[in-house]
Amino acid sequence: QVQLVESGGGLVQPGGSLRLSCAASGFIFSNHAMSWYRQAAGKERELVALVSTASGIRRYADSVKGRFTISRDNAKNTVYLQMNSLKPEDTAMYYCKKESSRPGFDAWGQGTQVTVSS
Repeated sequence: QVQLVESGGGLVQPGGSLRLSCAASGFIFSNHAMSWYRQAAGKERELVALVSTASGIRRYADSVKGRFTISRDNAKNTVYLQMNSLKPEDTAMYYCKKESSRPGFDAWGQGTQVTVSS
């Protein structure tokens, strides 16, 4: 059974940093690209960052380039999102996603809330 468990969210002041983690199980982690999405209240879910299987390819939303870094540790079955210089507009529920080219074989975590406020 695929499980993705996010952690590391919380309340932070503007300009602060957080590191999100997503612990994966139930599938061969190193065979799948992984991504982070976020969904703010009243908005659609959007892709924040994606990392390929061996970290050779990383993609970021324009809104987070230069501030966020996605990484993965295949030995620990974990993907991370380091978020620096946080802004109030980064406030959202952040979700980890297992990517798959096969329809119906992707998977989502339950999400972790990030709130940026003074």
